[in-house]
Amino acid sequence: MGTDTQLSPEQTAQHVRQSLPADGLFAGHQWRIATRPFPLDKKTVKQLEQLGRVLLKFYQAANMLYHWSAEGRLPAWPSAWLDRGKPQSIIDLQRSKAFRAELPRVIRPDILLTDDGLKITELDSVPGGIGLTAWLNRAYAGAGAEVLGGATGMLEGFAGIFGDAANVRLVVSDESATYKPEMKWLAEQIDPDRFSVHGQGFTGLSDGDAVYRFFELFDLPNVPAADPLFATAADKRISVTPPPKAFLEEKMLFALFHNRNLA
Repeated sequence: MGTDTQLSPEQTAQHVRQSLPADGLFAGHQWRIATRPFPLDKKTVKQLEQLGRVLLKFYQAANMLYHWSAEGRLPAWPSAWLDRGKPQSIIDLQRSKAFRAELPRVIRPDILLTDDGLKITELDSVPGGIGLTAWLNRAYAGAGAEVLGGATGMLEGFAGIFGDAANVRLVVSDESATYKPEMKWLAEQIDPDRFSVHGQGFTGLSDGDAVYRFFELFDLPNVPAADPLFATAADKRISVTPPPKAFLEEKMLFALFHNRNLA
């Protein structure tokens, strides 16, 4: 990532601070402003740019492993292990034929940059920071910095996961309310007539809508919109991402793929 800017460090920081949305990005948080984007060497950039395809394959393999295990085509213990502690309602949802092939359309790895290279600690299916990252890229690009994805790459990428749906509903739970300001900013920047942000009690879905699920599966009892939303998606009247698949949100997936018994 290049960091040569046309503005001085002081001017860059001032530009970025002045670019902050009036309503902020994360509720209740203040920011310290860096005078340049975080620098990355070419080798690390190349690795990051290749990760998407690799992590998609990982999700595809995990999805196949779970379903084949649940169906008896593979040993039963992987699906039994991944189902442990889950309510039957979640298990029924993630085994539904309607969601069988569905995978999260946003893949966000938590990555540590170490002396030995990149280390991934988890894949987050319901990540905060999409709007924040889009804003950071735009703000620093506006100051003359070269950023991965360019000034609008995150906005364009997020908009692209919903296909040609006429309405895109971003449903945010109270538990995830910290991130509601960034999702509102994101919707406004992409298309405020098409994208809208709603709370956990939203009931205004229409056939053909696309939904971005910004609530955790462990929080479903507190999200009134969840049951009707998933029922409508199961009937193929709307689309929803990420799909209701708790096993894809398990950190233990990494342990499974390190298990030599699965080689």
